[in-house]
Amino acid sequence: MDIQSQLALIKRGSDELLVESELIDKLQQGRPLRIKAGFDPTAPDLHLGHTVLLNKLRHFQELGHQIMFLIGDFTGMIGDPTGKNTTRPPLSREQILENARTYEEQVFKILDPARTEICFNSKWIEPLGASGMIRLAAHHTVARMLERDDFSKRYASNQPIAIHEFLYPLCQGYDSVAMKADVELGGTDQKFNLLVGRELQKHYGQSPQCILMMPLLEGLDGVNKMSKSLGNYVGIAEAPTEIFGKLMSVSDELMWRYYDLLSFRSAEEVASLRNAVQNGKNPRDVKVLLAKEMVARFHSEAAANHALEDFEARFQRGAQPEDMPELSLTAGDTGLPIAQVLKQAGLTASTSDALRMIDQGGVRLNSEKVSDKTLRLGAGEVVVLQVGKRKFARITLI
Repeated sequence: MDIQSQLALIKRGSDELLVESELIDKLQQGRPLRIKAGFDPTAPDLHLGHTVLLNKLRHFQELGHQIMFLIGDFTGMIGDPTGKNTTRPPLSREQILENARTYEEQVFKILDPARTEICFNSKWIEPLGASGMIRLAAHHTVARMLERDDFSKRYASNQPIAIHEFLYPLCQGYDSVAMKADVELGGTDQKFNLLVGRELQKHYGQSPQCILMMPLLEGLDGVNKMSKSLGNYVGIAEAPTEIFGKLMSVSDELMWRYYDLLSFRSAEEVASLRNAVQNGKNPRDVKVLLAKEMVARFHSEAAANHALEDFEARFQRGAQPEDMPELSLTAGDTGLPIAQVLKQAGLTASTSDALRMIDQGGVRLNSEKVSDKTLRLGAGEVVVLQVGKRKFARITLI
């Protein structure tokens, strides 16, 4: 592939490339480049937001380059302060290592193991010791650290910044030195840290890495960054039917964003699908293709087909899932209010949330819409409750 074609693939879906002329020079050398991306194992499961970077790493692999998947087992114990307005609580060594094991299992659903090097940054940061860390810290000033947006905002509003938080971007930058990275990938919120890597490589006499920043993937709500804490995520280890159902719930507009950042279809194929929708094709059919692609990637083609069948049965023909949770609740002598049933069954977060869902027409009892918020269920009843499109439970009142 010629250089311009390589650049087109590398830049597809990206937000910013620094510095393009330097990357062209590196590509023209005709050697496999060392491509770095770091992940702090702060949670056990990866979601589709994480895979934006993984997909781009796969593009580099397709061009013949060596991927260095860095697990920040050392920096994870510091806690990346990026985008945080408070000090992030560090994780224990045991939590970090357990999460790291699950990362290793999950990344090879996308990356080629033969061309992927798994690295742990404790290997080179721990041997630095106190004196080495002091020498590393001497390469950066407090003024430069306070140029970082989240630090400057916290400083201006008199919110505490712990000294160890300044060490995080230094350690991330030193990773690039230790790994001799040619290119580092990161989200747009990582720009400051990525630039620190370039500066430290210069200090250590290395050619500075190029930086490729990828946009942050919006969650299912189409507004906020995909996050487990916000509940707007799609986990790659989730059940096939869950992945499929969640992706079918996104808006038609957000669907194209997901195609650009998540799909392995070529840019030409995606453009063809866009054109088909503009000419009358049902966007739902295009969304099905995306949902099937994601399920097949993280499970199997058979699982994707089954998830589609389950989705059509459940939402087009009104069928109920066979594997819904079953539980018993105590109704008492006077029965249990419907809002309490929904909360205790885990179908809503609270009784107020349950009442809101009833107002919005989002609650069904034995397939019939519930409109009476004063409804009580009595002992001896066995009912199927549904909230929204995907939450079901079979409940026995005792």
